[in-house]
Amino acid sequence: MGRGDLSDTEWARLRPHLPRNVGRGGRWKNHRTVINGILFRQRTGIPWRDLPTRFGEWKTVHDRHRRWSADGTWEKVLRAVQSNADADGRIDWSVVSMDSTVCRAHQHAAGALHRPALKPGRRARPAEHRPHEGIGRSRGGLTTKIHLASEGGCRPLAILVTPGQWGDAPQLIPVLDRIRVPRPAGGHPRTRPDHMCGDKAYSSRRNRHYLRRRQIRHTIPERRDQRANRRRRGSRGGRPAGFDRALYARRNEVERTLNALKGLRAVATRYDKRAYVFHGTITLAAIRLWVR
Repeated sequence: MGRGDLSDTEWARLRPHLPRNVGRGGRWKNHRTVINGILFRQRTGIPWRDLPTRFGEWKTVHDRHRRWSADGTWEKVLRAVQSNADADGRIDWSVVSMDSTVCRAHQHAAGALHRPALKPGRRARPAEHRPHEGIGRSRGGLTTKIHLASEGGCRPLAILVTPGQWGDAPQLIPVLDRIRVPRPAGGHPRTRPDHMCGDKAYSSRRNRHYLRRRQIRHTIPERRDQRANRRRRGSRGGRPAGFDRALYARRNEVERTLNALKGLRAVATRYDKRAYVFHGTITLAAIRLWVR
């Protein structure tokens, strides 16, 4: 077993949720070797063609990662390992924090074809297809932003990829709507945390109304301009938002989750041209955090 490869414990938790061979021919083989190759590229950020030969043909590794990113396999595996963790009581729902981080997009990530991407072998768009491919332009060049919701154990619950110049407040609702942890015993998946924390970037009347409607208690500091505008309106401005400093201090959990993800070179710097492939790269990194 090489450095960074899946351990026996991690493989035992991951193996039951991977696609299996159906019929004759043995389409899927050496899942562990292929996934170790994907993890190696994810950790080092090397081009796919430079993968060591111990992982097999580089094109096999690349194609499987691209295919599983397109058809939602990585998302299904993430939901499955989250469901197992929730059944074992290893998810801390008491406080879910949200934050975002900007990743530089390498020059190799630019130049994707303008026509819509299709699933390999099918005439359907990938689940995480983005017309803008999640690449934006700022003063520093091409950037991509990762929006993340993290539970108390510093593991991702939901991920969203947008262009780097997009704001954080409009993405709060889409990210929270992506939290869906299935229950092994059946019933509706769990989608609502006990408490939600975010910084000033998520402070808006629309977000607070959404959280109150879903009965999610939240700790989001009010921006100075919003506070002044509320006071200017007098009684029509409403009451000030509640703020708990002790709970707000737990925002370090999502910061630590982002640091763990960006410790991988292929996440800290985007090399994938297509947004759905980069989303699959981040999702696999999140899976690795869950199966440890």
